[in-house]
Amino acid sequence: MLSPENRMRHSAEFGTVMRSGRRASREALGVIYLAPRQPSDQDTDAAAPPRVGFVVSKAVGGAVVRKRVQRRLRHLMRARLAVLPNGSLLVVRAKPSAANMRQQDLAVQLDSAIAAAQRPRGAAKRRRGRGGPRPEPAESARSEADGDRRPPRGGERWAKQ
Repeated sequence: MLSPENRMRHSAEFGTVMRSGRRASREALGVIYLAPRQPSDQDTDAAAPPRVGFVVSKAVGGAVVRKRVQRRLRHLMRARLAVLPNGSLLVVRAKPSAANMRQQDLAVQLDSAIAAAQRPRGAAKRRRGRGGPRPEPAESARSEADGDRRPPRGGERWAKQ
């Protein structure tokens, strides 16, 4: 069980994380991570412990199933609080496949999703399709139809009324 100081309880906190957090998703769950703000002189929030919230929708199952999934995720997160910096917020969203997944598989996916959400934005290499960026066509190969498609200035669309 997570201690009360490590739980997100207010909808405003959930809303802030959902709007501004970094997302990472796996087969059975998704995480949204909001890094701690830069500490200022009068800010005492930086010393606050990391807080975690859980979202388990009705798509996961009935009330008993949802509560079981939430307890399993809460148990997994208790051991992973040390990975999160102080003042950070994390929301864990369970997907329907989380209800049938083994605890070890769920733990692997949770670790992977947290690591991906905490990774700096420029660290992930993005694929650029098959051949990379396309070269610009030469000016001589470009036809007039490729250029400006607006009618000439004296055309009917630009006529003054």
